[in-house]
Amino acid sequence: MSDNEAVETELSTISTLKKPTVEIPGVAPVQLHTLDLARHIAIAPDEKRYVVATFDGTRIGRKYVVAVYPQQGNYLTLIRLPVCEFHTELAEHAVQRHIALVQAIQKGNLKTYLRENK
Repeated sequence: MSDNEAVETELSTISTLKKPTVEIPGVAPVQLHTLDLARHIAIAPDEKRYVVATFDGTRIGRKYVVAVYPQQGNYLTLIRLPVCEFHTELAEHAVQRHIALVQAIQKGNLKTYLRENK
């Protein structure tokens, strides 16, 4: 097997791996990035938009990261300045936090959620 064939086989194997999908009623998922477990755009009652992203953070020294980023005009704004960021050891806890954050944003309770869950 040549090097090119080995690379093609490896790439096709990687592309066929399915990532788990997190479905939240009333929220459209966004295309997942490489390390993502979940990514959604949540719209608050005041029409502010946020991207809630949950990803594997082992490369930055954290197990799983759940972050909320502001979105404006369909673009992420201030990606280096998330509204909030939580770290968890288990993927299941990260996904639960992800869902809770999306629901808090939808209900207009993000600030309350953040105060109660520091």
